Amino acid sequence: MQDAEIVKEFLVESHESLDRLDQDLISLEKDPSNREVLASIFRAIHTIKGTSGFLGFNQLEAVTHVGENLLALLRDGLLTVTPAITTALLAMLDAVRQMLDSIEAKGNEGERQDQELIARLTALLKTEEGPKTDFTGGEQAQTVPNIGEILIGRGAANTSDVHEAVAQQNAGDPRHVGEILVEKGVVKPQDVVEALNLQQQARGQSASDSTIRVDVGQLDKLMNRVGELVLLRNQIVQYTNSTEDSELLGTSQRLNLLTTELQEGVMKTRMQPIGNIWSKFPRTVRDVAVGCGKQVRIEMEGKETELDKTIIEAIKDPLTHLVRNAVDHGIEPPEARRAAGKDPEGRLFLRAFHEGGQVNIEITDDGAGLDGERIRNKAIQKALVGADQAARMTEREITNLIFLPGFSTADKVTNVSGRGVGMDVVKTNIEKIGGTVDVQSRKGEGTTVRMKIPLTLAIIPALIVTTADDRYAIPQVSLLELVRLEGEQVRKGIELVNGAPVYRLRGRLLPLVYLKRELKVGNTAEAVEAQNVNIVVLRADDRQFGLVVDEINDTEEIVVKPLSKQLKSINAYAGATIMGDGKVALILDVLGLAQRASVISEVRDRAVAEKQERQALGAAAGGQSNAVLLFQYGESGRMAIDLGLVARLEEFPADSVEVAADQEVVQYRGQIMPLVRVSEALESKRQKAAAAANGSLHVVVYAEKGRSVGLVVDRILDIVEESFVMQPHTGRTGVMGSAVIQKRVTDILDVPGLLAQTQAMQLSARPESQ
Repeated sequence: MQDAEIVKEFLVESHESLDRLDQDLISLEKDPSNREVLASIFRAIHTIKGTSGFLGFNQLEAVTHVGENLLALLRDGLLTVTPAITTALLAMLDAVRQMLDSIEAKGNEGERQDQELIARLTALLKTEEGPKTDFTGGEQAQTVPNIGEILIGRGAANTSDVHEAVAQQNAGDPRHVGEILVEKGVVKPQDVVEALNLQQQARGQSASDSTIRVDVGQLDKLMNRVGELVLLRNQIVQYTNSTEDSELLGTSQRLNLLTTELQEGVMKTRMQPIGNIWSKFPRTVRDVAVGCGKQVRIEMEGKETELDKTIIEAIKDPLTHLVRNAVDHGIEPPEARRAAGKDPEGRLFLRAFHEGGQVNIEITDDGAGLDGERIRNKAIQKALVGADQAARMTEREITNLIFLPGFSTADKVTNVSGRGVGMDVVKTNIEKIGGTVDVQSRKGEGTTVRMKIPLTLAIIPALIVTTADDRYAIPQVSLLELVRLEGEQVRKGIELVNGAPVYRLRGRLLPLVYLKRELKVGNTAEAVEAQNVNIVVLRADDRQFGLVVDEINDTEEIVVKPLSKQLKSINAYAGATIMGDGKVALILDVLGLAQRASVISEVRDRAVAEKQERQALGAAAGGQSNAVLLFQYGESGRMAIDLGLVARLEEFPADSVEVAADQEVVQYRGQIMPLVRVSEALESKRQKAAAAANGSLHVVVYAEKGRSVGLVVDRILDIVEESFVMQPHTGRTGVMGSAVIQKRVTDILDVPGLLAQTQAMQLSARPESQ
């Protein structure tokens, strides 16, 4: 049992060392003079070799021994780091990693044939090994750096001086290496004191003093218990909110606070920096670049950005594929880059940052970019999209075709790419965890792949809705807004386009999905014919659609539970949760629901067709598409104002209006904003009566040169985007002309003219000064 614990500890420490060694060797290749990195690599390999010999793993000891010999020559300055040496040492690390995996799985190193690797490492030992030198003077090298290494690494001593001191000590000199160097005058006493302090710090500040290793299974169990506690908290809070017992209410609030703090604390124990997986990418980039004959440097920003461990595991493979793809597909060979006027060395930039409760990850290369026309032709050739559909697609939609299953533009299959698998798997894996992926590219300049992924999957904020007396949870990350239609709004607002229901939201068609109909629950006819309609506006695959539900309840934090195997195959559900009253609610998979209802492709095609139709109508009529705000003035007048002139829409109580210098004003955002009553200015006297009846003023805020003016209207009607031809008016101040908008004659407001007229009227109404 004790031996098993020792082996387990050895495996954990060795894997940690190997993850660091990959990065250290790449760094050493770029800066061969870095003595500290070289010493760190030597110590790590020496430790693995020594422990493997002690535990009887002879094959592992043999491979690391010859690697240690090569590193010793590098450390002593008898060899210099070359690409061949780096490649051989990386191959040694791969062999060590394989043997450690075998030891963990089977208890032994497995059947190995490492003679060729050992011979390759031995052949690189071009310089005869001199007498065994040890900077510590007799002590075996260990994880704590010795005095000689520290002095050399700090530049306080030369390698030859330290070797001479060690040789003198081996010949019988009883003094320490530091004393010999000081008496020779080649090292200052202060340097030796500082080296001893650094050695003591390294010896005293071991990781075991400040950290402990905890099995991931234990953390998962703890997270599950906290999840159950959150559910219990929700039940108690729901019960106590309806009670008048102040003492019980106070206790409930305290429990709520403590549960939240405990939840946050446990979440932090599962959080890991994304740098844990990024640390492997320098090795990946080097290997792929060498195999492709390219020169690529990798830069990283935001390595400290933290995600839940389950998220880290889920995105590791997609990120690795994207990095390999960028080097193999994106960045050109050196000669091609020179011909294009670029630096022969390509640049791959990784960036991670938190934004809006999510983590954004960007992978950018400065390569050749994506050829949209080539992608379009390949997609048509492989029958992934139709020719008509491809012709209607925007540049961004064409670029995102690379995520279709089976798509590849590679002319030949390599060990990196060209088999038509990969990018679709990347998209699928990211979407499984509730994330999104998007690609943007400019031909000749490079490509950027952006991911948005949730921080955690365990406990998430969600909107609770009800349909057919059953509750469902919608992850808040997909939620955009809520819309409620009542009475006449339902009949006028919901239209049918090609047989599919849509709602015109601020002038744009929003496809509607009736949850009852998609889940086949309750009376679907009632859902379509309802007097009041609740629409949850959601985003899926960067597209918007409206989910029609019976009731919208509230938002709350929910604990995500996995689905049973009977429900896993249904793409409308992402999981389940237990509500405050102890009942189960299913969590809706927004993307799956959109795909199930076929709204994603419908939205894309309908939006393109609608845009083309608007452009065609506008061109035929000699007009152009404009976004305008429609409002009512007087009893039946309709007027439009260019939406670009509108800063905000506000509603003020009638009693908030004050008078300053004979001008109606309101206090607005720390300023005094003058009001202009549009109906009065246009010589219609109905405005004041309407305002008094409503008890409030509907105001369109117009901003110009840092100054705001409020245009008081009777009622705001709609915001639309429509092509129209304006017929100009002559002789009517404040009105530019008229046009047919939404099949009704509508006046077009001339805001500058209206304000100029109002100002002139005010000046003329003031008595002249005596």
